[in-house]
Amino acid sequence: QVQVVESGGGVVQAGGSLRLSCKDSQHTASHYSMAWFRQAPGKDREFVAATTWNGGTTRYGDSVKGRFIMSRTNAKNTVDLQMNGLTPEDTAVYFCAVDENPYLTSSSGENYDYWGQGTQVTVSS
Repeated sequence: QVQVVESGGGVVQAGGSLRLSCKDSQHTASHYSMAWFRQAPGKDREFVAATTWNGGTTRYGDSVKGRFIMSRTNAKNTVDLQMNGLTPEDTAVYFCAVDENPYLTSSSGENYDYWGQGTQVTVSS
């Protein structure tokens, strides 16, 4: 059973930065694709970013492109999400997800097999 744990959420002012981390504590992360999604109150889940098993392909949602950077360190079974230029519209619970297919960067949450509990990011104006 894959266990996925996010960390790094918090409160930041608009224009600031935060770095989220996600760790797969059970299996070798290099065997999976990983992704970040977010969900704001009253809104649907939104794709943020996804990367293949070796980080060779990374895909971003339109709303974060150019501001967020996803990276992975397989030796530590972790992926990070560096979030820059944050706005109040980025306020949401951010979820890390794992796809057993190591070669895809799907933007659909239905394609992911394991999810973390989420970490809250709040951006104040």
